[in-house]
Amino acid sequence: MTKYQLRESALELLTRIGEQGGYSHVLLDQEMRKHRLSQKDGALLTEIVYGTLQNKLKIDYQIHPYITNQKKLKPWVKWLLYMSVYQMLYLERVPDHAVIHESVEISKRKGHKGISSLVNGVLRNVQRNGVKDTEAITDPLEKLSIETSHPVWLVKRWVRLYGMDLTRGICFQNLKHLPMSVRVQTLRISRSEAATELKSRGIVAEESLFSSQGLLITEGRILNDPLFKKGLVTVQDQSSMLAAEMMDLTPGDAVLDACSAPGGKTTHIAEKLSDRGEVTAYDLHKKKANLVKEKAELLQLSSIKADQADSRKLGQVHQEESFDRILLDAPCSGLGVLRGKPDIKYHKKEQDIYDLRTIQDSLLVSLAPLLKKGGKLVYSTCTVDQHENEGAVKEFLNQNKDFTVDSSFVEDLPDFLKDSTGISEYGLQLFPQQWDTDGFFLTRLVKR
Repeated sequence: MTKYQLRESALELLTRIGEQGGYSHVLLDQEMRKHRLSQKDGALLTEIVYGTLQNKLKIDYQIHPYITNQKKLKPWVKWLLYMSVYQMLYLERVPDHAVIHESVEISKRKGHKGISSLVNGVLRNVQRNGVKDTEAITDPLEKLSIETSHPVWLVKRWVRLYGMDLTRGICFQNLKHLPMSVRVQTLRISRSEAATELKSRGIVAEESLFSSQGLLITEGRILNDPLFKKGLVTVQDQSSMLAAEMMDLTPGDAVLDACSAPGGKTTHIAEKLSDRGEVTAYDLHKKKANLVKEKAELLQLSSIKADQADSRKLGQVHQEESFDRILLDAPCSGLGVLRGKPDIKYHKKEQDIYDLRTIQDSLLVSLAPLLKKGGKLVYSTCTVDQHENEGAVKEFLNQNKDFTVDSSFVEDLPDFLKDSTGISEYGLQLFPQQWDTDGFFLTRLVKR
C-alpha cells in the first residue's frame, strides 16, 4: 500500500468512526486484514487513526481560526484536516510539506478546486503559525478539555466526582499509548516458557504483577507471533485479568459468565478451573457468543458452553441456585478504556451513564437468584464512573439483604494492590494513571 493509499484508508476509517459511530478497534482490524498490511504500514495507519481521534478537540482548536464556517464543511473534509494537522503536529518523521501535498491531492480527487484550496490554505496557516497556545482559555475545565481532548461534560463530571488533580491524571494518561499485555494459557505452556520463546523471536515480555498468567509486552509485535495464532497467549489488559483472579475458583465449580464476549475473561475462568467444571457463557448477540466459542476452541478449552441469551432472563433457563460462581462483567460506558478506544469519549453522552445503570441494576437483580448460598459473584466494569460502580453495588446491597461485599476479596489481590487508594467498602477502582492499565472496577459479593 502506497503512503497516499494509506492516508486515503485512514480518512475513510476516521469518517466512518467519527460520523457513523463505527468502532475504531474493529474497523482498524478489518482494514489491516483486508489489505494484509505490513507491520510498518499497519503501525502508521493505527497511529494516524488513533492519534487523530485521541487529539480531536485539540486539533479542532488549532484549525478553528482558519475556517469561517466549519458547520458547512463536508464530514470527510473535516476529518482530512484533523488527520493532516495531527501528522503535522505530532509525527516528526513525516515532513509537513509531504502531509500538505498528499492532503491536497486527496481533496482534489474527492472534491473540487474550492475544497482543495481550502485544505491547502488551512494547512499552510497551521504550518506558518504553529501550535496555538491554550493559555488564552480562562476556564480551567474548558482548558483541560481542549488540552486532553475530553468533552467538557466529562471533565466536569470527573472533577465533581474525584477533584481536579485526579481528573487531570486520568485525562493526560488517556493520551498515552496503552502497553500491550497478554495472558498465557498455562494449561499448555508455562509463563516462563512463553516469555523465553517470545524472546527468541525478538519479543520482549515482562511478568505482570496483576496475574500469574500475565505478560507485559515491552518490545515487538505479538499479533503476528505463532504463540498468539495458536492460542497459547491471549491479548488481555492486566486490569481485566483481575476479574477471574478474584473469583476464588476451585476446579469443578459451576460458573456463569453472564456477559461474556469476546471471551477473554471466560477463557481465563476455564484456565483457573484447570478446564474442570463447567463455564456457562452468554452474550446478548449470537455473533458475539460465537466469538466466545471460537476463542475457547483456539485455546483448547472444553469446559466452556457459550450461547446467545439476554442474561436478564436467565431465570427462565436455569434453576435458582445453579451456580457456585457468577461473573457479571456488565455493559458500561467504557470510560476506563479510552486509550484503546478513543472514539468512545465523543460518542457517549452523560445520559448514557444513567441509561446503562438501569441495565446494570436489572442484571444484578436477575442473576442473584441463580447463585448458590455461600456462592460468590464478581461484578466488574471497564469504566471509572462511581454511578456505574460503587453506586450500582450500593443500590443492589440495599435491595438484596442476603448479599454482602466479601471483604476477604482484598486478601486475594496482588500484594501491591492490597493498600490501594482505590479500595472502598464497595470494591476496587483502578484509574489508568495508577498502574498504566485500563480504568477498571471490580468487587466480590457473597450470598449468605
